[in-house]
Amino acid sequence: MTIAAAERMLSVTLRVARFTPKPERPGRRRGGSPFGSKSPFGGDGSESRSNRVRGKRWSQDYTVLAHADDSVLDCLLAVKRDQDPSLAFRYSCGHGMCGSDAVAINGTPTLLCTAKVRDWARPDSPEYANEDGFRPTGEPLDSSEHAIDLDALAPDTPLVIELAALPGFPTRRDLIADIDPMLDQIRRLKPYLEAKNELKTTAEGKVNVFEYLQHPDELARYELLSNCIACGVCEGSCPVYAGGEAFVGPAAMIMSSRFLNDSRDAAFQARLTALMGPDGSAACQSVRACSMHCPKGIDVGEELWQTIQKVDAAKAQLQ
Repeated sequence: MTIAAAERMLSVTLRVARFTPKPERPGRRRGGSPFGSKSPFGGDGSESRSNRVRGKRWSQDYTVLAHADDSVLDCLLAVKRDQDPSLAFRYSCGHGMCGSDAVAINGTPTLLCTAKVRDWARPDSPEYANEDGFRPTGEPLDSSEHAIDLDALAPDTPLVIELAALPGFPTRRDLIADIDPMLDQIRRLKPYLEAKNELKTTAEGKVNVFEYLQHPDELARYELLSNCIACGVCEGSCPVYAGGEAFVGPAAMIMSSRFLNDSRDAAFQARLTALMGPDGSAACQSVRACSMHCPKGIDVGEELWQTIQKVDAAKAQLQ
């Protein structure tokens, strides 16, 4: 991590890991499963998404002049507007609400729109190794204890920000990752309320058909989890996920946990059963790397651990 005065102008080199896909030969499809034609985690190779996209890979540098308080997304937009219109990246709201612009910055999964130049620009020298990806669990994301003070460096010190597509997913072009495998896993766990369809009543005893009454304490159990924007940052941080063949992934489990903690949901047992497969809760290794950079502040690792305990308890009752 680095720090600098917000109003300072910085000359920064964006080192982008670029990729241009090569068209597949007619009638030929490359399997996505590393296990060949049959995956031990369900389904066969023909059903899995093609993860091994062929194409040309190279690294390209772009130099931009930016305020220290500018976002990395602002820098990329300047590059696309003024230097290279062929550069591909995904974004939408630009305010950390949609989650569509998740990439790896200096090797760390995060959102382009919330990443500030002052936090990610580092001297382009081997002596400044990137240790952000190994931040101990529980350390604040904005901790400046070991930060590099850019204002203390010589004015001509070259600064660089390294950008790559979100790890753990197939790269479609430049900084665009194919997150469809993650979305498919989320859909599989039915991320919607399955209500009991019971008539609710008010304090006066009147029927309240259109509202499911809930105590504030019940809301607090899942309110933070409902802020998940399915950006894929936790999936990109997870060393087990790697495309979803062996593990349903932290994002899907967080979506499931959100409804497991909702008192209005009637599918509690069915949701636990859906996580009992070999690619469910049993595949989680509790590394907790998924908790490091969640843009919504969800302690993903802790939530997953609580869900795993519920699944294990349900398994014990079935034996």
